[in-house]
Amino acid sequence: MKKVVLAYSGGLDTSIIIPWLKENYDCEVICMAADLGQGEELEPLHEKAIKSGASKLYIEDLKEEYVKDYVFPALKAGCIYEHKYLLGTSTARPLIAKRLVEIAEKEGADYIAHGATGKGNDQVRFELGIKALNPDIKIIAPWREWDIKSREDAVDYAEKRGIPVPVTKKRPYSMDRNVFHLSHEGADLENPWNEPMADLYMVSKNPMDAPDEAEYVEIEFEQGVPVAINGEKLSALALLEKANELAAKHGVGIIDMVENRLVGMKSRGVYETPGGTLLHNAHLELESLTLDRDTLQYKQVVSIKYSQLVYDGLWFTTLRQSLAAFVDETQNNVTGTVRIKLYKGHCLSAGVKSPYSLYNEDLATFGEEEVYNQKDAEGFINLFGLPLKVNAMMKKNQNK
Repeated sequence: MKKVVLAYSGGLDTSIIIPWLKENYDCEVICMAADLGQGEELEPLHEKAIKSGASKLYIEDLKEEYVKDYVFPALKAGCIYEHKYLLGTSTARPLIAKRLVEIAEKEGADYIAHGATGKGNDQVRFELGIKALNPDIKIIAPWREWDIKSREDAVDYAEKRGIPVPVTKKRPYSMDRNVFHLSHEGADLENPWNEPMADLYMVSKNPMDAPDEAEYVEIEFEQGVPVAINGEKLSALALLEKANELAAKHGVGIIDMVENRLVGMKSRGVYETPGGTLLHNAHLELESLTLDRDTLQYKQVVSIKYSQLVYDGLWFTTLRQSLAAFVDETQNNVTGTVRIKLYKGHCLSAGVKSPYSLYNEDLATFGEEEVYNQKDAEGFINLFGLPLKVNAMMKKNQNK
């Protein structure tokens, strides 16, 4: 009998995939649920998976590994997709793919199945990760095979088989949650003209309802990695959880965007990434103090490419790994402390310091100083502007 390892969340799609696989592939289904900080009890999934027809369920606690080896490298790289998206879903998929492959090899399974739709990005991310780590494993993607056409159809399929699902036709959002973010897609959000409903937000407080008093937060970095909040040293996971707690109550990290999916269409999503937004803004402030202009500007170019690679599911590529090596080199002196003021959805810089600061007050001051001879600027401008002058002289001669 064939063995299939299913990426299982207990949500609508993966709940109905278990009986569908057994009905259509005559196989044993082994489930794997990745605990990435969904904020819910995963233990009840054992009973649910077995009742749905699975032979066993692995619940894998991947939270610390996720933050340390995927979230923080993306943070160091300054990853933001299309100016807004901090890649909360994109960074999690390669880790899930990695663990699926490890379990499939352990169980002797020839197949891995997932619940990503044929219209989305996740199908690409899962499958590229699997191919990169074990090219011999075959992949089953039910959304590309079955005749279920909508989430309403999926709810009907589940109800006919007595499978309880957390999604109803009254709130049919597609959501992805982990310790880094929560995403919302579908239903009324499919019309970009619709403002998100007031009860949509589940992590960050609505900025309109945030406290009227600002709160200051100090974040310490070592070589581009956040290591402490308000003087308290924390593990990677604990630090992100603390950042989430502080930023969420001030309505920080809510993003509403129309993005370009890899498969060629545009989609609209609402993302809640409170702690990630706080840490990203603090990291940018520290880099502005510790990186020279050429390195900072070239890193911005690298960040765009790095973000696209992560978004497109190309985490396990030579190019992504090479760019990560470049990023690590740039972070050698990105050590210091950043003070951020949180207020009604905003992260405002309120101070930055570093032992590797390239800011020299003696040079930058508008007051009296003796270290900079302003007369030197004349020769610099003459040489820097020489190409412009020569071009202008040429045009003048041509017009005679």
